[in-house]
Amino acid sequence: MLNSSNIISSSGIQFGTSGARGLVSQFTTEVCAAFTYAFINSIKNRFNFTQIAVAIDNRPSSKFIASACIDAINKQGFHAIYYGVIPTPALAYSARLDKIPCIMVTGSHIPFDRNGLKFYRPDGEITKSDELAILNANVMYKIQSENEQLMECDLTASKRYIERYTSLFEPNMLSGKRIGIYTHSSAGRDIYPIILKKLGAEVILFGRSDKFIPIDTEAVSEEDNIKAREWSKQYQLDAIFSTDGDGDRPLVADENGEWLRGDILGLLCSTEMNIEALAIPINCNSLISQPQCAKKVNKTKIGSPYVIEELTELSKEYQYVAGFEANGGYILGSDIKINDKDFLSLPTRDAVLPFLMLLSAAKLQSISQLVTQLPKRYTFSERIQNFDTKKSNLIIQNALDNPANLLRKLGFIDEKITSLNTIDGLRMTISNGNIIHLRPSGNAPELRCYAEASNVNTAKDLVLQTLHKIQNYPDF
Repeated sequence: MLNSSNIISSSGIQFGTSGARGLVSQFTTEVCAAFTYAFINSIKNRFNFTQIAVAIDNRPSSKFIASACIDAINKQGFHAIYYGVIPTPALAYSARLDKIPCIMVTGSHIPFDRNGLKFYRPDGEITKSDELAILNANVMYKIQSENEQLMECDLTASKRYIERYTSLFEPNMLSGKRIGIYTHSSAGRDIYPIILKKLGAEVILFGRSDKFIPIDTEAVSEEDNIKAREWSKQYQLDAIFSTDGDGDRPLVADENGEWLRGDILGLLCSTEMNIEALAIPINCNSLISQPQCAKKVNKTKIGSPYVIEELTELSKEYQYVAGFEANGGYILGSDIKINDKDFLSLPTRDAVLPFLMLLSAAKLQSISQLVTQLPKRYTFSERIQNFDTKKSNLIIQNALDNPANLLRKLGFIDEKITSLNTIDGLRMTISNGNIIHLRPSGNAPELRCYAEASNVNTAKDLVLQTLHKIQNYPDF
């Protein structure tokens, strides 16, 4: 007999800001079963269900992991529903309608040699306390030597996700719009064209790949910057839409092929929907905290579970609440009305909603015009990949002990720190008003740097200089 807690603790897989993540080699049959048994054990006494839904992204390893999870589901006497390759929010939405839990097999934006599991209770995304319950569960179980083959895909979740958005707007809402979709290996690449075409748009597809491409919406590659500008010019587009690997973080470009920052997209979406109160992570653009953006804006640690927990608190005082992250993932925390139609909340990150609301806001003007009307405050972010997490944490700790020394090492010798924020990592506001924020990734060996300034070039230079110093100088 195997013990779930022992198997999980020895696997090397850890919960980060968005699910359990690790190397593909760590997701053995025993480990996948352990997580599944522990997840079910953590919720079965709180919710009444007989079915559990499972879906995957396009990673080469995802089918194997899903098969192991489904085997474990069936062995516990529950009925597994397999939805195949669909976006995470499509799975979460369908499971919420059916009031059943679900498991998404995805590593989101991290490289294809890694993968992960996202867990949802019947009422939405699990919390940090749920994660602890999974890790601490001591479930005894057995496994077979080989997984069963995956069952046939059920198309219900895909159809429901399409209907969620096509029923919200008039069929000609996007008439006359030319929308490009950068499909790459996104889990939603076959769904998004259907939605946009049903709303009247002319859709142009490009960039489809049979090889998994790890798109990070917070750190867009220069190659993708160039591609977007070229696509926009070549096809005379009004906008470009894409997502990360599992389709819960949007990547949106304006008519010039310039990618929007995710938090700016979230702000424009919230404004269009008349959201009263917002929950956003600490790394979002500070302009979102200005009074004209919402009646209330609360800051959280980085990660959708923290945003969702804060939305629960905000909903006690406000009717229309939502949250979003710097990566663009939009979390609708309350039922609202759009176009005089009831629209169900979805307490997990979504990519389609903010894009459609942006297009709704841009009916009479271009997307770039909407953006230029905002206060001039710009953010930029980048990361050092394959950077030891222990070293990242040591840099943060040394900086907390002597933040002025960190500024000196980074080359900002003429500036002083005016305030420090340690909600998540180290966020430093310096005397010229610029912001530098260092944070070890919660789900990969990466050190992320965020910056904010009054112009985009300064924000970019702050990030690049900071990461260059950390990566290339021995005293770090």
